[in-house]
Amino acid sequence: MLATGEAKRVSCAECYFKQNMLCALKLSEPCPTFRPADRGLRPERQLAFVFRSERTHATYAFSRPQ
Repeated sequence: MLATGEAKRVSCAECYFKQNMLCALKLSEPCPTFRPADRGLRPERQLAFVFRSERTHATYAFSRPQ
């Protein structure tokens, strides 16, 4: 596990495009299109949206009217 504020350093050698000879860039650091070679071109898993249950009563920020 990485410590807070510590990011894993990646290199072009670990990039999907570089390993499959699809990269045409000659940069000193990985470009914004970097994709890990072990994952291929599959997108990262996104969080699922979960609906909360219906409220059974209203929530008031002020006292209820009489």
